[in-house]
Amino acid sequence: MDKKNALYAQSGGVTAVINASACGLIETARKHKDKIGKVYAGRDGIIGALTEDLIDTSKESASAVAKLRHTPGGAFGSCRYKLKGLEENRAEYERLIEVFKAHNIGYFFYNGGGDSQDTAHKVSQIGDKMGYPVVCVGIPKTVDNDLPITDNCPGFGSVAKYVAVSIKEAALDVRSMAKTSTKVFIMEVMGRHAGWIAAAAGLAAEQEGDAPHIILFPEITFNEKKFLSKVKKSVQQYGYCVIAASEGVRNKEGKFLAEAGTTDAFGHAQLGGLAPMLAQMTKDELGYKYHWAVADYLQRAARHIASKTDVTQAYALGKAAVDLALKGKNAVMPTIVRKSDKPYRWTIGEAPLAKVANVEKMMPRSFITRDGFGITEPCRRYLEPLIRGEEFPPFRHGLPQYVTLKNVAVPKKLTKKFKV
Repeated sequence: MDKKNALYAQSGGVTAVINASACGLIETARKHKDKIGKVYAGRDGIIGALTEDLIDTSKESASAVAKLRHTPGGAFGSCRYKLKGLEENRAEYERLIEVFKAHNIGYFFYNGGGDSQDTAHKVSQIGDKMGYPVVCVGIPKTVDNDLPITDNCPGFGSVAKYVAVSIKEAALDVRSMAKTSTKVFIMEVMGRHAGWIAAAAGLAAEQEGDAPHIILFPEITFNEKKFLSKVKKSVQQYGYCVIAASEGVRNKEGKFLAEAGTTDAFGHAQLGGLAPMLAQMTKDELGYKYHWAVADYLQRAARHIASKTDVTQAYALGKAAVDLALKGKNAVMPTIVRKSDKPYRWTIGEAPLAKVANVEKMMPRSFITRDGFGITEPCRRYLEPLIRGEEFPPFRHGLPQYVTLKNVAVPKKLTKKFKV
């Protein structure tokens, strides 16, 4: 029987460890050459699959592939491109199957968040309908930590570590100067609907009075009066106030405080500017001098301070995706199953894509303090193991050494072009 090739693609916002999943997948597939032919990668994610712009990972040395484990970003390119429903735009799915047929691809691995798991699920369905079955396995990835069923998502642990460390260090700076200078510091972090990243900042507060003094979650409706009162109380009590604010904070009408009025490729509202908005609010109402920062891409690209737990899990899920595919499992996603908090133990499970796609996991109310401005002990127990450990990249001349792959193109076979 002719062995099938595999296609791997990265989707959405990249992370410090998405390439570790790619590393786990490619290295595992290479150990099963009797069952899997070549591993191709979609250049710029699913767009590469649609336009038949594929990368031949077999052209990369074992050493180069191994270096993916400590390299941030998306080694093959990613994209924000949402495939519509099967009935709305069947042509896109049919095009994918045409490309799969042309290149003898029988395995599809899609590394991304909720939208990506939805795509992988739909591809598994259209393949069967078109008489060309494709084994589709999703690989979880999202810094937002909002995928259901899996205990946590690769990418989140490293962002959580970066945010907790950054706010701890910034707070020491602010505290040093608070007597004559800055009284309020605000750090805006990612998190559109779920406040997991903002919550991670709370790990920096190891004893009474430690920053952050206020955390703003998307799950808690913003109340300006209560917020300003808390800021004033913190300054009076500690001399300064440090705030971690999730970009997705909403008002009582349910509108994002920082909505820019535009949308991204997935149709999501573009956010930005929450930190300066809150800072100006404290200045206008309380008269405090302020500084603010937006972590933005820095938080998800910071491989130099990645969580070892996160790196290990990202690699394990890439490996598990191949293992599941070779067992004949289709339309599934490998998951992380937590066995215990102390000591921290976990294993690999699996979930059907139908139950993962387009479902967001929010912060439980029990993880947020009664006043809505902090994290509880159960939340701390959940978060702490995820930022544990360091797995530094190699350094040379003071800089981390990351790999850039050759990304050799696979010769095209189809005459028909496809525009996206």
